[in-house]
Amino acid sequence: MPRLGFGTFRMAGNECQPVVESALELGYRHIDTAEMYQNEEAVGAAIAASGIARSALHVTTKVWHDQLAPDAIERSLETSLRKLRLDFVDLYMVHWPSSSMDLPAVLETIQGLREAGLTRAIGVCNFNMQLLKVVLEDIGAPIACHQVEYHPFLGQEAMLGYLRAQGIPLVAYAPLAQGRAANDPVLALIGEKHGVTAAQVAIAWLLDQPGVVAIPKAQRRETQRANLDALNVRLDDADRKAIAALPKNQRFVNPPFAPQWDV
Repeated sequence: MPRLGFGTFRMAGNECQPVVESALELGYRHIDTAEMYQNEEAVGAAIAASGIARSALHVTTKVWHDQLAPDAIERSLETSLRKLRLDFVDLYMVHWPSSSMDLPAVLETIQGLREAGLTRAIGVCNFNMQLLKVVLEDIGAPIACHQVEYHPFLGQEAMLGYLRAQGIPLVAYAPLAQGRAANDPVLALIGEKHGVTAAQVAIAWLLDQPGVVAIPKAQRRETQRANLDALNVRLDDADRKAIAALPKNQRFVNPPFAPQWDV
């Protein structure tokens, strides 16, 4: 999995295909989509138009929390593959946990899909620590990663430490805090020192951490390129100290069906 991917949340409809085509042209090889985004057809069309070898791409999609019955999961992946025009995805994830799900059955089902060759790996998103420990310690599911909101204004130290101990990467979505990082004065000051933007600093901060993958989204080509260029930003200890001092309690993705985060 490339450490810098391309997110496609809120890129529904006709606007999505040319945006993903642009990202692929610039060099992105990790594309993150989901059933709920309603853009898998556009993502699939962009991949088909790119001419890039399937083996060079990492494609992630996800099953929505109201489709976690075993037969529904299987149908969801079949539908996603058809829309994506792919024989398999590289990573299939539970998008959000559900209070009514049978978690062992969910994981058994997606493991079965992996064994059937329909996905190369499986993962979960938005699980709290309690649920994640059930996945890894009680059930022993071989998840490849855990995707959660993570940016300079939301701490994930406990989660990240636990995942590192398990050898599992954390995939950071909303890595720019839904645009807020671009206007943060602390990040901007660090950016001035390095000749880059505040947003590039935010991405560089995530990628500076072992075991962290980031999937920023960007519709404009110049922003897509700037995010890629963040791979070349090297922060120093003073930068890290300044970012560590930012408030770390700002969660911007917290829908009504989200789990209780502090357990």
